[in-house]
Amino acid sequence: ARPSLIEYLSYNLNFLSVLVGPCSNYKDHIDFIEGRHISQRLKQHAAAAARNGHNGYDRTPDVSPLKAVCRKLVVCCCCLLFFFVVTRSLPITFNVNPDFVSHAPFLSRLTYAFFSIQAARPKFYFAWTLADAVNNAAGFGFRGMDGSGKPCWDLISNVNIIGIETATSFKTFIDNWNIQTGVWLKAVCYDRAPRHRLALTFILSALWHGVYPGYYFTFITAIPITMAARALRRSIRHHFLGSRGLKLGYDVVTWMATQLTICYTVMPFLLLSVDHTITYYRSMYFHVHIISVLAAVALHRKHKPTEDSKSASSSSSAPSSSQCQPVHSNNNKKVL
Repeated sequence: ARPSLIEYLSYNLNFLSVLVGPCSNYKDHIDFIEGRHISQRLKQHAAAAARNGHNGYDRTPDVSPLKAVCRKLVVCCCCLLFFFVVTRSLPITFNVNPDFVSHAPFLSRLTYAFFSIQAARPKFYFAWTLADAVNNAAGFGFRGMDGSGKPCWDLISNVNIIGIETATSFKTFIDNWNIQTGVWLKAVCYDRAPRHRLALTFILSALWHGVYPGYYFTFITAIPITMAARALRRSIRHHFLGSRGLKLGYDVVTWMATQLTICYTVMPFLLLSVDHTITYYRSMYFHVHIISVLAAVALHRKHKPTEDSKSASSSSSAPSSSQCQPVHSNNNKKVL
């Protein structure tokens, strides 16, 4: 049924997430408002267990969000401390300082750009993790029970810090960053666009973020990078899966390449202005633009263009350290 005006406004202006998210789909939101969010999730997991030949829960699981909230608040405190101690000592704008750009060698500029971008992330981690903790404390965000019987409170998490910091591909990084917005972009654009789904999704993401030119530089730059990364992965990855040593070496190299590429791509997002963005790109000799375009063109002939089932800017589910699975018992008595 179509939501009433009050329900629609409560979804869009929900005070738990109106400032920084995380966003959620309407069904989960209205289940939470009407008090059936957790019970619905437990029923879904019990039904899944029954389909697998199990008999559901032998007792009502303890799904208290206390541990999840405390853990996320600790992460917030660490991010805040990092911001005051490290981030403020590595200002992003120094990347376009005229003296620094003119006199520092290329490797020094690249190194500073890398560490300044790394230092800028915790402020985003802080905002999203705090918003997630606030929702969890209110009883919203329960995904289900994992295989060990512990509750998962990551249904509306917006960031997977470990997934970001260990990402070995451009897509993996994006899938773990601003997760709920990525889910929305996939649903409203990537899955519906008849052609050029990748480009249209990135352009819509830029429009969604706002009017600063830096946003558009970032997301338009991400288009050829994603195309090149896809083609390169299809071309060479299978050659490194024969042994652990080769796979480890491949992962290390791709991690370094991913982090440096992300650094180059998101710098305009933080610099915001056209002048600063062009100054930065010139100081980097546009090397990522050139390499990604050449790689995409050169490898395009080797592979037929295909669209991945997932958007490069989204993930259909929030990553977590353990996949939530129904906890079951062979006891014939079910308690939900």
